[in-house]
Amino acid sequence: KYKDIEGMVKMHRVDGEELVKTFAEEMEEMLGRKVESVKFDYYNSLVINTLDEDGNPVELGGEFSLEENEHFNSLPVNTQMSDIQVPTNVFNKDPGILNGVYMSEALNDVFVDNFQQDPTLTWQYFGIKWTPDDNGVVTFDCRNRNW
Repeated sequence: KYKDIEGMVKMHRVDGEELVKTFAEEMEEMLGRKVESVKFDYYNSLVINTLDEDGNPVELGGEFSLEENEHFNSLPVNTQMSDIQVPTNVFNKDPGILNGVYMSEALNDVFVDNFQQDPTLTWQYFGIKWTPDDNGVVTFDCRNRNW
């Protein structure tokens, strides 16, 4: 078989140390991108604008601007950004959750654009802050509800 391709094959010396160094740099860059994607945070609707005992925003809570809006029956809403409800029985930093949140981030621009083009839209900005029960559990889970 080698005889069949011998004319097309060229061999040249390679600095093994340089090859490993280049490979390591490329791997570090790739893994760095993966680590950064895991650090992605979002606003969890169950904890937005919630402070800890020291007065600092809780993780995934942050400061999420809400303003009363007549279009939404004077409920406080944010028409520029979305927050996400992760059911209590789901780990809110699970890689699958973070991946889904990360992929849906571009929807904010779509929602804003749609609302600007048709201000009668309401369904894409639906959101309620569900109150946990005495045990801190939010029993509402949209995955278990009919559409």
